[in-house]
Amino acid sequence: MALSLSPYGVGAVINLGALKSQVNFSPKRSLACKRSKIVVYNQGRKEIANTSSAIEKPLTKEDLIAFFASGCKPKEMWRIGTENEKLGFEVKTLCPMKYEQVAALLSGIAERFEWDKVMENDKIIGLKQGMQSISLEPGGQLELSGAPLKTLHQTCDELHSHLYQVKTVAEELEIGFLGIGYEPKSSLEDATIVPKRKFDFVREYLARASSSGPDVMMRTCTVQVNLDYSSETDMIRKFRASLALQPMATALFANSPFSNGKPTGCLSFRSHLYIDTDKARTGMLPFVFDDSFGFERYVEYALDLPMYFLHRNKSYLNCRGMTFRDFLSGKISHLSNEQPTINDWEIHLGTIWPEVRLKRFLEMRGADGGPWPMLCALPAFWVGLLYDEKSLQTVLDMIVDWNLEEREMLRIQVPITGLKTMFRGGPLKDVAEDVLKLAMRVQ
Repeated sequence: MALSLSPYGVGAVINLGALKSQVNFSPKRSLACKRSKIVVYNQGRKEIANTSSAIEKPLTKEDLIAFFASGCKPKEMWRIGTENEKLGFEVKTLCPMKYEQVAALLSGIAERFEWDKVMENDKIIGLKQGMQSISLEPGGQLELSGAPLKTLHQTCDELHSHLYQVKTVAEELEIGFLGIGYEPKSSLEDATIVPKRKFDFVREYLARASSSGPDVMMRTCTVQVNLDYSSETDMIRKFRASLALQPMATALFANSPFSNGKPTGCLSFRSHLYIDTDKARTGMLPFVFDDSFGFERYVEYALDLPMYFLHRNKSYLNCRGMTFRDFLSGKISHLSNEQPTINDWEIHLGTIWPEVRLKRFLEMRGADGGPWPMLCALPAFWVGLLYDEKSLQTVLDMIVDWNLEEREMLRIQVPITGLKTMFRGGPLKDVAEDVLKLAMRVQ
């Protein structure tokens, strides 16, 4: 199949419909992982076991490593999870939605389509239905966190159903939505403030950490794909492959060229803003490519990052920059009376935003939000590369000699020049064409 790629990201001609709805997995046996007894967790969801041992036993570093190991699944249990965010606006004024309008939208969806409301201090902040949830980002961005599903067709059907429900209620409220990676018209001061207490701590910290932090929180939209691993070795291989190729996903799905009503000079202004946002917890994580990388090395990384907050008795406690390592060791502080829990660890992991994030699955984070076809194309892209053994190994062979400087160059330059970025004597577009062939290969 001939491929014709536009250098402008969203204009890329990507027909991933040829991918099978069920991915054929290699029969090669993988390493076994011990299951954690602390957490019962579904991809993108958490259920903390209320057992006396979980409460009384002090949390250890080994428990944190076991948390990641408990994500290992046999190939027949691998699933596809998707998350997507979108910007709402008033149709008449083109101004961002006010919180009251967001609340009316959520209430309308709940009542018409039988979702359960999620409340905080008597204010609606989200919805739940089975293993799906709809939540609000700090600036009022509406996010669907989908259920872990078996096939690409199911993920696309889930998305189509969600967009239909949102559109049905939004039209009655004279609200529209943009499939885009960054608020193109309104200023930061115009952004909606969502009344979720935890966001106050994050806003305060990011405002100190970098000038771009508030923009990233309030005005960006991403689409993400969550994929499973069978063992620590499988996690390492998929992490390295996806992290090296994340700038390519940024280029292919670049869809945020405007800010404050003007061109920014970037194809993905969202991705560009992340470069200077709290560098300790964002970026390309060079240690992933070290021989020593594994579950424990990621734990060491996360332990040394400052915590934002603790959640206790429906309230939030400010961690004031204490690292999780200090918290785990019992260092004397204003939190000395609090005992670390695995739920604290899980929340802390959710406040780390590298281009690929490890939880009990791998989360691909490099793509801008976009229109419906592109939202369905992104999981097809990553499933085709990471859930097929031959494609995965081909990617690993391709990137094996990409060095740190090259990976960092792509991360910094791609948001500006996209597929035109020069890489090893030619445009990144040439490499992207080869990678897309791997993603589309029918087994």
